[in-house]
Amino acid sequence: MLTVGSRFPSFRLPATVSLESGRQFAAIDDTTYAGKWLVVFSWPLDFTFVCPTEIAEFGRRQAEFADRDAQVLGLSCDSEFVHLAWREHHPDLRALPFPMLADKKRELCQALGILHPQEGIPLRATFLVDPQRTIRFVSVHDLDVGRNVDEVLRTLDALQTGELCPCNWKPGEKTLEVA
Repeated sequence: MLTVGSRFPSFRLPATVSLESGRQFAAIDDTTYAGKWLVVFSWPLDFTFVCPTEIAEFGRRQAEFADRDAQVLGLSCDSEFVHLAWREHHPDLRALPFPMLADKKRELCQALGILHPQEGIPLRATFLVDPQRTIRFVSVHDLDVGRNVDEVLRTLDALQTGELCPCNWKPGEKTLEVA
């Protein structure tokens, strides 16, 4: 699995970006959001149970990520058409403000090293990627356990200080000074 300090892989994937007729899909690549932090999170499969709770929460918190000059990108191995159907049928996903990437060939998931060894589906991974495309944070959860979006935001805030942040640091608190 790629980890902190690795370069985030190049990619070009179809994505579901809207429910508006004729504007549902777009091609997204590693240069689409140049100069921004990326928050790339993966989920195992569409039309499941834990996944929409996470996806919806990232959607609800979109403005907070945007305030930090970060672009959220969701990722699974389902097609863009399956993503669209799920968004159309799940009330919490209808108005998602971020692209749902369709890694149908599993190329990005494989490059990231996040495919479950037995199931062949993405683990619940989260990558924070700086504007130079360096991975600065990775978190991976078991298939059955949802992630904490508050912690993703807290970690993004800490990374963006460029300073040493102690355990449980929160925005507005003092950072550490080297003596």
